[in-house]
Amino acid sequence: MSAQEVIAQLKSFATPERKKINEYFFKTGKGQYSQFDQFIGVRTPQIRLISKQHRSIAFNEIDQLINSALHEVRFCGLIILINQYQAGNTKIVFDYYLQNLHAVNNWDLVDYSAPHIVGDYIFHHQDKLGLLFDLSHSENLWHKRIAIVATFFFIKQSEFNPTFTIGKTLLNDKHDLIHKAVGWMFREIYKKNNKACKVFLRENYAQLPRTTLRYAIERMNQSERLRYLKGEF
Repeated sequence: MSAQEVIAQLKSFATPERKKINEYFFKTGKGQYSQFDQFIGVRTPQIRLISKQHRSIAFNEIDQLINSALHEVRFCGLIILINQYQAGNTKIVFDYYLQNLHAVNNWDLVDYSAPHIVGDYIFHHQDKLGLLFDLSHSENLWHKRIAIVATFFFIKQSEFNPTFTIGKTLLNDKHDLIHKAVGWMFREIYKKNNKACKVFLRENYAQLPRTTLRYAIERMNQSERLRYLKGEF
């Protein structure tokens, strides 16, 4: 199995119509966050299917995938890493992922991989929790998103403190993709423990970006949502 075989398979599924959709959806216009990303037009289910077929590919081949200029090729490489992590190759994959954070450079790449690799590993090795806090203070947009989205794994285990700590660090961030990610994680906490989420929202209301608040309160009933939007607790 080789990276070139994977890339050839991905290209066989590519369509001009999907390429156009992806370029619009991922904001590739001038000055937008994906301005320099390149898409060939492959759907996620097809990428996942191909990654499953090549789940045992060697790391030197994965290198070629995750260093590709093509978004879908990097995505496929990251899914292969998740497959290898879940097969038990945890430390090697975790270390490799950290050494190649440059490849995790769009929101879908972050959201799909960070909880399964970074979140899972650090949850089981909490002496490394400081790594998430370090990433949350990065100047790099995607590193910050990795920091908050990785805590999704903690939330699933009903452990909320890392999300609240990192989320508070990121409340003053200027980027909408961070506002959305933080709000998404708060919404996931709300689904597990709405009281804990409400306490955080009330205590930090003055700092909450509007987008973050709207994402966080999506599961509230309409009347309660309106109160939170107005700051009436």
